[in-house]
Amino acid sequence: MPDPTAPDQDIDRVASALVAVLPALQRGLERKVAKEFPHPRLPDGQLALLFLVEEHEGITVRETAEALLMKPNNVSALVSQLTDRGLLERRQDAADKRIAHLYPTATARERLAAARALKEAHLTGSLHHLTEGELDALGAAVGALTSLNRHLHSPIG
Repeated sequence: MPDPTAPDQDIDRVASALVAVLPALQRGLERKVAKEFPHPRLPDGQLALLFLVEEHEGITVRETAEALLMKPNNVSALVSQLTDRGLLERRQDAADKRIAHLYPTATARERLAAARALKEAHLTGSLHHLTEGELDALGAAVGALTSLNRHLHSPIG
């Protein structure tokens, strides 16, 4: 439960710092991975869709659109692009042929795992340069960041 006595200026300071550092951290990891990853980098929308489908195999286009806050026709276009690249598979619903369930292909699974492993390796290497106190602070922050992420993606926001 949030601390109702936390000064607004402290919350504003933390929000501002997170807005600055989180994208920079992501970009830094992406740049390092791009140098070593043997496959072309997918556009952000396609990557987001693939990661979602990997996490929720069998998700429908409509459910994907809701989760990614996109229009179903835009998701359908991304699905077609990923299917053409051999990274996504559509399977018709047994009861309703108009509905397709989405699954990552073996190639997609391998590439996502390889990219994730590269990111983790680079992050691990960087973590070795931090002090014990900094590592403790980051370890304690992981739970809070996970909770923050849930709130940001919650429909009631």
